[in-house]
Amino acid sequence: MAVSTDIVRTWRRPRAVINDLLAQGKREDRAIAYLMAACFLIFVAQWPRLSRKAAGFDLAPGAEVPELDQLMAYEMLAWIMVWPLMFYFLAALSHLVAKAFGGQGSWYSARLALFWSLLATTPVLLLHGLMAGFVGPGLETNVVGAVWVVGFLVIWFSTLREAERTH
Repeated sequence: MAVSTDIVRTWRRPRAVINDLLAQGKREDRAIAYLMAACFLIFVAQWPRLSRKAAGFDLAPGAEVPELDQLMAYEMLAWIMVWPLMFYFLAALSHLVAKAFGGQGSWYSARLALFWSLLATTPVLLLHGLMAGFVGPGLETNVVGAVWVVGFLVIWFSTLREAERTH
């Protein structure tokens, strides 16, 4: 199926989707593509917030207005270079924890569960980025952020549990 179709299906049936992905065999290229696509989309989601900050909104009194290109460069470095490494570490840690609780999955299945969960929840992060850019900090933006956190954790734990059961 198409990635976009699988993203929608993941919100309803995460275990079925991760089983379909794992049934395609061990595909490291696909797993890293999911991770890099998710990180790139999260980077894009930051653009409205960074534009708002560069325009001088939401700054502490007396603070200097940062340059947009500088903000974008730092954000890109973080999301394209640093966070992918952190997600690899988090996937390994989650596999070790699952193994301690009787998980029988592989390192790959734990990575795929995390990377896919991250990609599947990026639409909510894109909405959060729009809220942060156009509405600014506040209750509405925090609610969308909370929806993402809860959605990500539910999907990740569901996919990880399934990935560690038999794969």
